[in-house]
Amino acid sequence: MKIKTLSLIILVITLAFKADKPAYRIFNEKGKEVKYKELVTDAMKADIILFGELHNNPISHWLQLELTKDVYGEKQDHLILGAEMFESDNALILSEYVSKQIPKKNFEREARLWPNYKTDYKPLVEFAHEKNIPFIATNIPRRYAAIVYKGGFEELEGLNDEAKALMAPLPINYDPELSCYKQMLEMGGMGAHVTENLPKAQAMKDATMAHFILKNWKQGDTFIHYNGSYHSDNFESIVWYLLEANPNLKIMTIATTQQPSIEELNEESVGVANFVICVPESMTKTH
Repeated sequence: MKIKTLSLIILVITLAFKADKPAYRIFNEKGKEVKYKELVTDAMKADIILFGELHNNPISHWLQLELTKDVYGEKQDHLILGAEMFESDNALILSEYVSKQIPKKNFEREARLWPNYKTDYKPLVEFAHEKNIPFIATNIPRRYAAIVYKGGFEELEGLNDEAKALMAPLPINYDPELSCYKQMLEMGGMGAHVTENLPKAQAMKDATMAHFILKNWKQGDTFIHYNGSYHSDNFESIVWYLLEANPNLKIMTIATTQQPSIEELNEESVGVANFVICVPESMTKTH
C-alpha cells in the first residue's frame, strides 16, 4: 500500500512539473540556472548595467522595469537610466519630461519615439518621471549613422560642431577585428548588401552610447542602460568602448535569447553575458 501511495505521489509531482510552463529562466555566465534575486544582488554592485533586450520580447521589457524598480529601491538618487531607443538630439525633451518641466502630451507628440514605445518603453519613462530619475538619450541620431554607412567615419568630419556634440568625439577608435563587427561583414555571404561601412555605422552607435553613458555617470552612481542585446553581447560593442575609456568600471551585462525549450541554456548562449534571460520561442511578441 505504501509503495502504491509513493508511486502516486511521484506521478503527481512528475505531471505537475510537466504542466509547469515558466515564461523565462535566468542563467549565469557559466550556463547555470539562477534566481532573479542573484541578478539583483550583482546589479547592486555594478557601476553600469547593460540590459540587452530582444526589442519585441515582453519578458525583456517587464524585467527591465522590475530590475529598475529594485535597483532604485536601493540606489535612490544615485540611479541614472539611459537607452538606445532615444537619440541624442532628443535628449533635451526627454529630460524636460522626466523632470516634470513639460506635459506628457508635448513629449509624446514632439519626441521621436519608437513605434512600440507605448507598450515597451513608456513604463520605464513613466517610472523615471514619477521618481525624477535622470533618463539619458544615448544613441547617435540615425541620420549621422546613415552618413557613416554611406561614406565611412571620415564623412562626419565635415559636420559642424553642434552636430558633432550629438555623437562620440571624433576620430572614432575602431577595431574591425572585434567579432561583433566581423560577423556583420559575414552577413554579405547571405545575400545582403553589406560593405565595410555597415559595422562602422554599428560601431558609431556603440561608441556614442558609451560616450553618453560615461558623460552622465559618476563614481557612486549606477547607470542602467537598455539596448538591443547585440550591442552588449560577448562583452563587446558598448562594453568595449566603455572599458577603453575606463578599464576600472564594474560592468554587468544581461542578454536575452529565445529557444524552443528553456530547460537549459543552449551552448552558443553560454558566456555571452553575465546573465542570460532565456525565453520560449513561442512567447508572444509586442510588435
